[in-house]
Amino acid sequence: MPDVDILVVGAGAAGIAAARAAQTAGLSCRVLEARNRPGGRAYTDSTTLGAPFDLGATWLHAAHRNPLRPLAEAMGMAPFDHGPVRVSACFDGGRRIGEAEMASYDAAWEGFHTRLAALTPLPGESAGALAARAGFGQGYWDATVAHWEGPVICAAPLAEMDARDYLDTLLEPPDLLLAEGAGALLVRLARDLPITYGAVVERVEWGGPLVVAEGAFGRLRARAIIVTVPTSVLASGAIRFDPALPPETEEAIHDLPLGLLTKIGLRAAGEDRLGLPPFSGIERRVEREDEAAMTAIAWPFGHDHLMGFIGGPAAWSLGAEGPEAVVAFALEELSRNFGARAAAAIRRRGALVSDWGRDPYSLGAYSHARPGRSAARGILARPLAGGRLCFAGEACHVTLAATLGGAWESGTLAVGHALLASAGG
Repeated sequence: MPDVDILVVGAGAAGIAAARAAQTAGLSCRVLEARNRPGGRAYTDSTTLGAPFDLGATWLHAAHRNPLRPLAEAMGMAPFDHGPVRVSACFDGGRRIGEAEMASYDAAWEGFHTRLAALTPLPGESAGALAARAGFGQGYWDATVAHWEGPVICAAPLAEMDARDYLDTLLEPPDLLLAEGAGALLVRLARDLPITYGAVVERVEWGGPLVVAEGAFGRLRARAIIVTVPTSVLASGAIRFDPALPPETEEAIHDLPLGLLTKIGLRAAGEDRLGLPPFSGIERRVEREDEAAMTAIAWPFGHDHLMGFIGGPAAWSLGAEGPEAVVAFALEELSRNFGARAAAAIRRRGALVSDWGRDPYSLGAYSHARPGRSAARGILARPLAGGRLCFAGEACHVTLAATLGGAWESGTLAVGHALLASAGG
């Protein structure tokens, strides 16, 4: 006899969604979470900076179709669109650019998307190659746009991601922020769910009529299991599957690696706000897409901290040096734009730095498809053994990849597949 109808591995957005959907369907379930908290790659620190700060997932992207938006609103949260109030402080060589230059920069952004959308990706083509074929790359602001679109937004260089998948997973506005934090939303949504924390799953048996999850917590049997572990962790072999996964599933896991986006929280030292209103964007022109740089959002919700972002190769290299190196680089970037004023206005001590790349339960931030592997997301999302084994998470969503909303929908969908196995048991 099974211990529960459905086992869920991981209490991130996909795992929480799966558990809630299972309960709604009248199924018993148990969530096994390696960490001591819910949320996965979404975590809100509400104490260090004196205000909520999301170290991981932050926005409710594509909010018009994001399933978490109505859930947040039902809990009394007010998702906020900061786009209309955002002021861009863009620098070029230490000088804040004017309106005419900003218009040129904006035109480069628009041109990037217009040119790429007009082309059909070739088989195996990378997003970087597609951009080059579209004639993008020689303009004054082109490298800066590519830096944003690759390392900052997608957490990896455009050359490392499939062009078809890149276009399919572009996100339309609005992108909404929660004053309480996206991680805090997931904590609320996980309340009263049957979650066992500190439960590291080491082995999954899925060849028989029942599935088994095994670890230091013991052995648990179920009619179906939904694995929501990040693809980079699965690719590391942290969980052994018996029998081995089908070759196409194993390939899909390896073809959906996680990039890295590091977030830095820096608090103001006094009353100086660098002349910027809340939600101002801080950025600078770069010469190359892979140039190490930091973008930032100033004083979100009127709080006295900056929210900085370093993505792609620079995030990996700085992360390997440790949080002090990340903070030092962030302050150098601010000084590059604001001069000596930045050193006086921003505290070095007490900063917050994310470290998803070295976290053994994430090994990165969010996924992208390798060139030529745009089908990998759909392959990974296919149920195995009649629904007894399902994978879910942001990497499994073909249009909302790399988002909380995509992870949530993926977890809910996986329960539909698992229901077939449960009914058959």
